[in-house]
Amino acid sequence: MKGNAVRSLRFASALLVVIAAGWFLVVHAAKPVAQGFPTDWTHHHVIFSQPANAEQAQRVAQDPRYWQQWYRQKIARTLAVGLDENSAGTVEFHPATKKDNGFWSENMGTGATAGAGNYPAKYSFSITTASCSDYIVFNTGLAGASNQANIIAYNNLYSGCSGGVPSTYWAYNTGGQVVTSPTISGDGTQIAFVQTNAGVGSLVLLKYAASGGVVSTPSSVSNGAYRNCTAPCMTTLTLFNSSSVGIGDTTSSPFPDYTHDIIYVGGASSWLLKFSGVFRGSPAEVMTGGFPLQVNTTTPTALNSPIHDYQSGNVFVTDFGGYLYEVGPTGGVTASAQLDHGAGIVAFPIVDSTAELVYAFSSNDAGTGCAGGPCAAAYIFKVAGFPGTPAEATLGTASVAGGNPLFESDFDSIYQNSLSGDGDMYVCGGTGEDPILYRVALADGAVLNTSTVAPLTPAANHVPCSPVTDVYNPNAPNPNGTQSASEEWVFFGVQSHGHPSNCSATTGCAISVVDLPWLASVPFKVGQEVLVRRANGTLYVSIAIQSGTTGATEPAWPAALGTQTTDNGVIWLNQGTPSATAVAGWAATHTYAARSRILDSNGNVEITVGGGTSGAAGPTWPTKAGAVTTPDGTVSWINAGVWPVASLSSAGGVSAIVYDNVVSAVTEPGASQIYFSTRANQACVTSGGTGGCAIQASQSALK
Repeated sequence: MKGNAVRSLRFASALLVVIAAGWFLVVHAAKPVAQGFPTDWTHHHVIFSQPANAEQAQRVAQDPRYWQQWYRQKIARTLAVGLDENSAGTVEFHPATKKDNGFWSENMGTGATAGAGNYPAKYSFSITTASCSDYIVFNTGLAGASNQANIIAYNNLYSGCSGGVPSTYWAYNTGGQVVTSPTISGDGTQIAFVQTNAGVGSLVLLKYAASGGVVSTPSSVSNGAYRNCTAPCMTTLTLFNSSSVGIGDTTSSPFPDYTHDIIYVGGASSWLLKFSGVFRGSPAEVMTGGFPLQVNTTTPTALNSPIHDYQSGNVFVTDFGGYLYEVGPTGGVTASAQLDHGAGIVAFPIVDSTAELVYAFSSNDAGTGCAGGPCAAAYIFKVAGFPGTPAEATLGTASVAGGNPLFESDFDSIYQNSLSGDGDMYVCGGTGEDPILYRVALADGAVLNTSTVAPLTPAANHVPCSPVTDVYNPNAPNPNGTQSASEEWVFFGVQSHGHPSNCSATTGCAISVVDLPWLASVPFKVGQEVLVRRANGTLYVSIAIQSGTTGATEPAWPAALGTQTTDNGVIWLNQGTPSATAVAGWAATHTYAARSRILDSNGNVEITVGGGTSGAAGPTWPTKAGAVTTPDGTVSWINAGVWPVASLSSAGGVSAIVYDNVVSAVTEPGASQIYFSTRANQACVTSGGTGGCAIQASQSALK
């Protein structure tokens, strides 16, 4: 898999030169700003492994989301003139015992939350530079009122911006309740979302204007007048079925097809709707060509968010009855077998539009593969010949009766740099038991093996997880054009009872785990950590204790804690298996066995070089990975770096997570943020007050 990843990186570099002109033509056709891009829920659900040949490259190059992903993951953005080196966050690392409330947290209102499985939407106006004009949008989940926004945006996101950090950019009451994810137009000037009023849903198209923190209502105009209205203004399009009866939608977010200026929305009773002219033309619901389409007429139920695959022209959508549907370009419907027999499918499909693979997620597969009963599962379908016989990855025991929902996975940089969907998928499973973070090794639509990364709660706490978000944060490329090592984490949250001390029986938390893979012929710095994937599926963290460039082939990793591996110019130290529970701290006059592991007062892991008894007072702990302490009684310790799991208290758990990758030229890699909302009320420290908080936290430290 790793050989494919390296080859694909070189191919991608050549591809950029060959078809960059095509990118600008595509962008011009879709009319987003060439130097900006949105990051919203849709970018988590349409992904791209790397094209393996020129024909495949030409196809994916037509989809703006391919390039948005490429820039997000490959370009090291710098800070705009006037922003200091901390503007993109902080590079400090903290262990899972650290307690704070995020880089900023803003009160959106009592009871406000983006909601389980919902994503905020961020817009960056440049692919290379962080701007104080960059903004992020949250739905609040509350009904709009004169003093309560149902949708809100923040700008001045970075610490070097003048004025308040963040600032409320605008706060609107658009006349309904927004309980699904917003999306942003390609040029960043418009927002699209679904709101519900009196049980009927409407697609809202909004042109915003800066208005500060005072809740206001944009002027409402007819669909025909919207294109030329002066911001702030909006238009609404009622969700109509084929009988022109309004339907509800509390489960589906709008999906924009940027190229064709179309939005797809799922609704109640299995209705799939299509709207044209949304961002550039005259907005209208499409009532021809089979739309609106009821994908299940026998046992209709609510649809989740639809995913349009640009390559095949198909739309994929799941429902609460447990099925995955493929809707062809002319409206033909093909259904899978029933996939979910428990809590119902709540996760939206994920489409790899390069490899043409579709991932669906089930809380209960009705099988007997997990302790003699059903399993939570991820299914992998091939677009060609859908549905066919999908591959299945089992993800822990499911509950026979109900159980927790299973939310979406995400894919690591090995997968996204591979030529055929080879790599790792991370998902928080165990819907009928204590939640567990799983890693699933994949190859071209097949499941190689599944391994446990870390249990997340003490025994007998069957709480749900959030969706998983993988964040690969790039450093500058090497002179030869190959990838340079940086940082990578998986982020997610648990509702309560999490192992990290930031969690409790009543408080949820956000959690991150290092998952940067080993990479061939790449420079690593002292202190950088990789998640080692052994052939038998076991995992552990190794940390660089000598800077250098890795070898051309992966070393034979030793399994023993505290052992060192020479890898060309890099020396690695085995820190041991990751765990959501931090190891114990140092103890005076305590007898330690060889290769014991503790957490020192600086939050770093220390491993005994040999056995012995500690002194009466703690030693002076060195802060550099690989440094050995002065004698501590009869014990010597080697610094094994920061704990690879970080956490942040978040009441009720977290919504889904989006990220930016702002990297300053004068800071270490990783100085960037993630964004999410709490699921319950807590103190929102930067704005004051108690309510549902919109949160920005450091990728590297969750602080």
